[in-house]
Amino acid sequence: MGFGEEASFYSSVMVGGVLVLSALLSMAVVDRVGRRALLSSGGVLMLICQITIAIILVGKVGDQQQLSRSLSIAVMALICLFALAYGWSWGPIGWTIPSEIFPLEIRSAGHSITVSENLLMTLIVFESFLPLPCTLRFGLFIFYAGWIAAMTIFVFLFLPETKGVPIEKMTAVWRNH
Repeated sequence: MGFGEEASFYSSVMVGGVLVLSALLSMAVVDRVGRRALLSSGGVLMLICQITIAIILVGKVGDQQQLSRSLSIAVMALICLFALAYGWSWGPIGWTIPSEIFPLEIRSAGHSITVSENLLMTLIVFESFLPLPCTLRFGLFIFYAGWIAAMTIFVFLFLPETKGVPIEKMTAVWRNH
């Protein structure tokens, strides 16, 4: 993206640092703000970042063109912002909610299925990511933005808030929801 070869290492360190700090932020505020609010705000910000990166990359990816230094910095900032949003929302909350939403009777089975599904989806994203830029180019970011939009809409429509709800009351939460 217009940076030197050492930049991949430094960018990985930057993104990793942002993820750690944002996970700490999430742990600090999740019980005050609520799970739905964190997931929704993270989803909206991740969606904006994906679409903005796609707009920057239109016409640049695949044409052997390099981004200008300022656009490269902008893309890196957007990637860090995306990591921040993911780190305070979908990253940690995606593990928090499954441990809370299942009633005691089916909690272990439900959580096992959730973990298996999460790892399967991670594998699918991992395996599909490398070939997709060759075919979708900048559209890859629009593709992922579509999935982020679907996830955020799902949370808005279907996920009850579990902030402050004891595990013994989860059955009633689902009945009322």
